[in-house]
Amino acid sequence: MDLKTGKEVYTLTGYSSKVRAVFAAPDGNYAVSASSDNTLKVWDLKTGKEVAAFGCDSPSLCIVFSPDNTIIVAGEESGRCIFCFSGGKCRKEMN
Repeated sequence: MDLKTGKEVYTLTGYSSKVRAVFAAPDGNYAVSASSDNTLKVWDLKTGKEVAAFGCDSPSLCIVFSPDNTIIVAGEESGRCIFCFSGGKCRKEMN
């Protein structure tokens, strides 16, 4: 969504279940979304393309980028997933 005009810019698709949470990175270049299908997806907001996807142990209820865009933390029903983020590349670490 264009925050100035309120108009839809892209429809981010590819989930097999409902999206539970979406969070835009502080720099406005990326967003992360979480679904009931136990996946997280990272989106390039300039192109609308998915740049990474991760499976979780259970659905994520909340997600957030760190202030410097290097870490995504997702709060799952079963615990916590931590994802490192750098230039569109992601590495998964589980706690």
